[in-house]
Amino acid sequence: MKARYIRVSTMKQNEERQLVRQHSEEKVFLDKISGAIPFAERPQAKELLSEIAAGNINYISVSSIDRMGRSTLDVLQTIDSLTKAGVTLKVDNLGLESLVNGKENPTFKLIVSVLANISEMEKATLKERQAEGIAEAKKRGVYKGREKGTTETPEQVLNNYKEVVRFLRMKKSLRDTASRCKVSLGTVQKVKKLVVFT
Repeated sequence: MKARYIRVSTMKQNEERQLVRQHSEEKVFLDKISGAIPFAERPQAKELLSEIAAGNINYISVSSIDRMGRSTLDVLQTIDSLTKAGVTLKVDNLGLESLVNGKENPTFKLIVSVLANISEMEKATLKERQAEGIAEAKKRGVYKGREKGTTETPEQVLNNYKEVVRFLRMKKSLRDTASRCKVSLGTVQKVKKLVVFT
């Protein structure tokens, strides 16, 4: 059986763009989750991997390689595990498949490795520019961050930190949650208090 894996980062994002090339025989697995979360830890990706382990799926399509993840290592490890399971991964925007006649496609591996690296570098550069912009704005006294003393309602906090809530409900540790969601330990503690009482 064939499958299509789709990932959008937030609940508000539209997945229609990734469904354009969907075929009627494909089973769709859709995750609404950050690309920073390892593939094997995403709810629908887990379901997909279970179907593969059961021998139900042998071909997966994705619109682009960044749907698999942002970490080059995670993307390559995922592709490697699919290859070992005899599953072909097709990346639509590259027009390439990971396996050709049951054998590993070296061109696919090279191109995917380069693209995954570029994606990771772009994300790091974006964070760097953001930090530089904030530092420059602070120097000029025009930084628009949240003012000291202002408070968010419990609903706003829970809405702003949905990923933190999700990991806390999965019983992940505070430090692990902070690391995965790229927030401070204090933020996770603040959210945990609200999750417990809501």
